[in-house]
Amino acid sequence: MSQLTTEAPATVITAANAPASVPATEGAEARKARIESLKPLVLDAIVPTASYYLLSKGFGMGTMAALAWSSVVPGVRTVWGLVKERRVNGLAALILTANVVGLLLSLVAGDPRLMLAKDSGITGTIGLAVLASVFAGRPLMTAGLKPWVTKGNAARIASWERLSARRGRFARLERTFSVVWGVGLFGEAVARILGAYTLPVDTMVAMGGVIAAVTITLTIVVSGRLAVGPMEEMVEADIEGR
Repeated sequence: MSQLTTEAPATVITAANAPASVPATEGAEARKARIESLKPLVLDAIVPTASYYLLSKGFGMGTMAALAWSSVVPGVRTVWGLVKERRVNGLAALILTANVVGLLLSLVAGDPRLMLAKDSGITGTIGLAVLASVFAGRPLMTAGLKPWVTKGNAARIASWERLSARRGRFARLERTFSVVWGVGLFGEAVARILGAYTLPVDTMVAMGGVIAAVTITLTIVVSGRLAVGPMEEMVEADIEGR
């Protein structure tokens, strides 16, 4: 009897713990995969952009200095890609190029309307680069799109790779996402330039943030309807069909 009493709890504990440990491990792996999938977007786009605004708006650093310091990460990432991986890191190179354009435009001084118009140089450059990447067959916005569609899930990532390799509707939707963002960013730049030369200077100063906010909101909504939603449906259907 004493032997049964001693062994029973051990059996119960083992049986109870085993099922719980599997989901915990899977959950940790999914979180790790999601972090890894978001890393390029964070390092190549979010960190440089946030650094610029933190340095210029938060610490009062000059435009040229803020742009220069915020170019360090994309600059290193671009060089690393060329030297170590023998390829161009598209997103890092794009942000670096936009910062260089911003540095050159920051040399412009004098005319207040020209000063307002030059703010569109960075977004206009990014918009054109994104559109050019679509025609080149390597949509730049895929780096930001893929993590949100796959959600760091191994099955969804595998499904993305299968669907993308077929070069059918899924690939067209991938290009559509970049086209929408390229048009949106370039359109925002055009709107700023038109506003700088047609509206009173004080009005345009106040409207600059509004134009950016409206453009980004519309672009998110349109790209979601035209690309993200259908792509998520295709990924889910592909997983269910296997």
